[in-house]
Amino acid sequence: MFWTSYFLAVLALVLAWPVPVLLSRAEWPARAPFMAMVLWQAIALAGGLSMIGAMLVYGLEPIGDNLIAGLRSLAGMVLHNEPTTALGFWHLFALSAAALLSAHLVFTLLLTYVKIERQRRRHRELLTLLASPSDDGPGTVVINHDSPVAYCLPGGARSVTVLSDGLMAALEPAELRAVLIHENAHLSQRHDLLLWAFAAWRQALPWFPTTRLAQVAVNSLIEMLADDVALRTESKGTLIKAIAIVASGSVRPMERVSLPGTSAGDSSSDDSTLSGTGGADSPRTTASRVSRLLSPKPPLPAGLRALVLAASAMLLAVPTGLLIVPGLLG
Repeated sequence: MFWTSYFLAVLALVLAWPVPVLLSRAEWPARAPFMAMVLWQAIALAGGLSMIGAMLVYGLEPIGDNLIAGLRSLAGMVLHNEPTTALGFWHLFALSAAALLSAHLVFTLLLTYVKIERQRRRHRELLTLLASPSDDGPGTVVINHDSPVAYCLPGGARSVTVLSDGLMAALEPAELRAVLIHENAHLSQRHDLLLWAFAAWRQALPWFPTTRLAQVAVNSLIEMLADDVALRTESKGTLIKAIAIVASGSVRPMERVSLPGTSAGDSSSDDSTLSGTGGADSPRTTASRVSRLLSPKPPLPAGLRALVLAASAMLLAVPTGLLIVPGLLG
C-alpha cells in the first residue's frame, strides 16, 4: 500500500488546488450547469476521500495490503489488546490524523445542519408575525416591505416562498410568475441540500481557498438551474427584467444569515447574501446570469457532457478502488 498512499495524497492535493481553480475559471459550466454541479460534487467527495484515505492507507500499511484488511487488523489490536509494535510512530500519527479529520468533517456537517435549522426556525417565527398569505399559492406569503425582495425558505412540507409588497408592485404578472417558478425550482430540486454540504465543507476547511471557490460556483450554478426552469414557460426578456428588478432591492426584510438558512447561501461568504431570485445571489452572480441570458451560447455537446459525467465517475471510482482493492499500485 506504499504507493497507494502517495498516489492518494497527490490526488488529494490536485483536487484541493489546481482542479477547482481551473473549473472556477472555465466558461463551459454556464452551458451545462447540471453537469458542472455533478463535477463539483465529485471533486469535493473524491478530494475528501483521497485526503483521509492517504493517511489511513499509510498508517495501516504494516498490517494490511488494503484498507479493509488493515482495519480488521487494527480492530483486532484494539479489541483484543494485541501488541501494536508493527505500527511505528508515523503510522500511528497518520491514523490519528485521519480519525481526527474524519470526526472534524462529520461534526462540522452536523453542526452546520443544526445552525441552518435554528436559523430557519427563527426565520419562520418572524414570518408568522410579519407575513400574510398570498393569492399566488398556499406556499407563498407576502411581507410589508418597499424593496423588491423574493426568496424561498426550505423545510419540506413547511417550505415557503416569500415576496415583498414592493416586488409585487414592481413586477408584471409574467415577471412575477418567472420569480415564483425560479424560487419553486430551488425548493423542488432541493438546492438547500447542496448548499448545506458545500457550506459545511467551507466551514470545515476554511484555510483551503478552493472551498470558497466551490461554494461561490455552486451558488451560481443553482441560480442558472432555476433560471432554466423558469425559461421553460417564460421568455428571456421577462426573466431578465425580473432578475434586474429583484437585484435592485438593496434592503433585506429579515436579518442576514450567517449560514444557508434560506434557499441558498452563506452570507459569511463574500459572494453570498440573502437574495431575491435565488437566495444566494451576488452582484457578480446576477451579472453572470443576465449575461448568460442576453448572449446565450449553445448547450454543451452530448459528447462533452458524457466526458464530464465519466470524469466525475472516475474521480469517485479511482480512490475508492485504490482503498479497497489490494495490490493496484503495489
